[in-house]
Amino acid sequence: MRERQITNRAEGHILTNTGVWSADGRWIAYDVRSDPAGSVFDGTRIERVNVETGAVEVLYESRHGACCGVVTCSPVDDRVVFIHGPERPTADWQYAPYHRRGVLVTAGEQGNPRNLDARNLTPPFTPGALRGGTHVHVFSGDGQWVSFTYEDHVLAELNLKAQSRGATATDAESCDSNQRNVGVSAPFGPVATPDSHPRNHDGEFFSVLVTRTHNRPRPGADEISRAEGDAWVGAAGYLRADGTRQRRAIAFLGDVTAGDGRPVTEVFIVDIPDDVTQPGDGPLEGTACRRPAPPAGVVQRRLTYTTDRRQPGVQGTRHWVRSSPYGSRIGFLMRDDAGVVQLWTIAPTGGEPQQITRNAFDVASAFSWNAAGTHLAYIGDGSVCVTCVGNGETRRLTPRAAAESAPRPEACVFSPDGRRIAYVRPVAATGRWHNQVFVAEWD
Repeated sequence: MRERQITNRAEGHILTNTGVWSADGRWIAYDVRSDPAGSVFDGTRIERVNVETGAVEVLYESRHGACCGVVTCSPVDDRVVFIHGPERPTADWQYAPYHRRGVLVTAGEQGNPRNLDARNLTPPFTPGALRGGTHVHVFSGDGQWVSFTYEDHVLAELNLKAQSRGATATDAESCDSNQRNVGVSAPFGPVATPDSHPRNHDGEFFSVLVTRTHNRPRPGADEISRAEGDAWVGAAGYLRADGTRQRRAIAFLGDVTAGDGRPVTEVFIVDIPDDVTQPGDGPLEGTACRRPAPPAGVVQRRLTYTTDRRQPGVQGTRHWVRSSPYGSRIGFLMRDDAGVVQLWTIAPTGGEPQQITRNAFDVASAFSWNAAGTHLAYIGDGSVCVTCVGNGETRRLTPRAAAESAPRPEACVFSPDGRRIAYVRPVAATGRWHNQVFVAEWD
């Protein structure tokens, strides 16, 4: 058992579910939110720790009452991207899903943060800018694009006003509701916005939504009311059934409505064109009561159909789908017929899901693939575990721990070379528990 504690300061350390390793595998990036699960957004620093020496570098420190967190690293260089909350927050502009943005920083350039996504909150809206907040920013395999989840301030305010007068903003389908969606920021910027609102800002990238949600999905249809839990498919996309390559695609979790009216979470995929600056069937920037529309050429497909299973839908702890490095399989969590949460995969072209783990205990965390696409790492039964995709054999890397000191479920991330796994474990010090970053060695 080769497990090492990497951080030691008596404060919180939170890892994102993916992208925590620097491109060279020497550093692990984290934020310092105090809540063990990171659900309280109160961190003010983005840091990284050297895995060999334990040296800590501050990559960014927020100011003016803002907080920051949920950092991920570029797979090709020393950039990181993370959530930035409102500076100088006011009563009507506090931290919220639709009041946050992505910020880019390069290691060694702490004083040079750049806004990833632009924001324009007043009409006429700006193509390439958003009207709300972004979350969980992840670089594509080539480090050129960034994916994120999104919620819309304009529609959220519209919904709140409608509710205050005893109605809903979606009465008679007159306006869209604020629903979580998935978007991308592409290197076709910068995007400049007018000073028509104090919370408008420019962005370095051109940002659009790529998923399509519906206010009221039809029962039994492939329409969804929510899109999240997303991941880039492959480091360079995937092979279509005809043998051609889809260069950019994102898999995600979408909430459908079953024929009997039950909400069920399924796995979806969206194919993304190389050019996302061209509008499709609606404005990229949205309207005063319509959410931003995906660009021309975006194709959204449902991959799993589980509503008739004994244990329907994606289930288990909060997690994000994850693609194998070559894009041939997409991993997710679902219960087996006995009710145990197992790892499953499906091809990006569809078909039947394949069960990978057959453990007697639940897969209890977010998970990751190794660089070769042969193994998956996750937390289960109080331990860091690794399962071989080919034969389903599970190996326990760390001893089973009691609940209060067991590895946390938010992250279990292979290093770029596949030799190490980063995760967080609570450690008691001076009468209190604090999350600390650990690494397990794996051969």
